[in-house]
Amino acid sequence: MGPNERRMEIMETLCHRRQETMGNLAFEFGVSVRTIKNDIDHLSLSYPLETICGRYGGGVRVADGFYMNRKYLKPVQQELLERLSAQLSCDDLTVMNSIFKDFALNKKTG
Repeated sequence: MGPNERRMEIMETLCHRRQETMGNLAFEFGVSVRTIKNDIDHLSLSYPLETICGRYGGGVRVADGFYMNRKYLKPVQQELLERLSAQLSCDDLTVMNSIFKDFALNKKTG
């Protein structure tokens, strides 16, 4: 398994477990803790990962609400869609709501 494959497996593991220690990841993937730390540093440039210091609660976790293979919009894109949806009705509003659902957004109310 190459570094890119391992990194994608690490992300899938973190999305499933939500939090894990560096030591457990190193053991599971058959590499050193230093390699896992380098992988996490690399992954954190593209994904919302947070490292936590601490002997018993430490490790790495993925941000709440993030999952692999979901589509996300930038905040400015989401705000535009929300403004436009206020002007829609019937079938158009149904389509807009499906967009919010597809992009895993929390549509603001009120």
